[in-house]
Amino acid sequence: MRSVRMVSVHCFSGGNFSRRTPRLRPARSPAAAVVLLLVLVSGTALSGCEYSYDDGRGALPLDTAAPVTDAALPRDTRLNRPVSGAELDAWAREVLPDAEGQVFYTDHGTVEEDEEEDMSTGQLPSGTYALTLACRSERRVSFTVRDAEFALVDLSLRCSTSRVNVVHVAKDSVLRITVEARSDANFALRVSRI
Repeated sequence: MRSVRMVSVHCFSGGNFSRRTPRLRPARSPAAAVVLLLVLVSGTALSGCEYSYDDGRGALPLDTAAPVTDAALPRDTRLNRPVSGAELDAWAREVLPDAEGQVFYTDHGTVEEDEEEDMSTGQLPSGTYALTLACRSERRVSFTVRDAEFALVDLSLRCSTSRVNVVHVAKDSVLRITVEARSDANFALRVSRI
């Protein structure tokens, strides 16, 4: 068994071991406290000014006359043209991949120019839902999602991107969905519980 050596230290002051003399703290003036406070406050204020680090890249050029170009390749405009039949079904599967939660409503279709398509979900229990919206058109497509009282989503979506909105339904209700387009468009949407 290991043994632990204990050391005891006693401090005595002066030659008289029976009497301890109290230590006195040095007196601080109020001015010293104010100076210390100002130093701490100014140090805190200056500490958040700027951080710099070397990420291995060189300095940016100072020539502002050079044109700025987007690194992304231009999109094929044919990808925004509406499709029908099997192509529409394949596109909807692509933009609405499998949902992780319980899916309550899914739909896709076509909206004619300057028309709107109205649809509604079944009765949804209260909870939090993910609304996935997508469109395929040469112009933006408007989506409006309402419950009995409020507009939960009202947006104009740029096509060729999917958008996921998270909404909370406070009480059991039916969502009414309106899709409106100024030119022919495809739409796809899904309502799934999170």
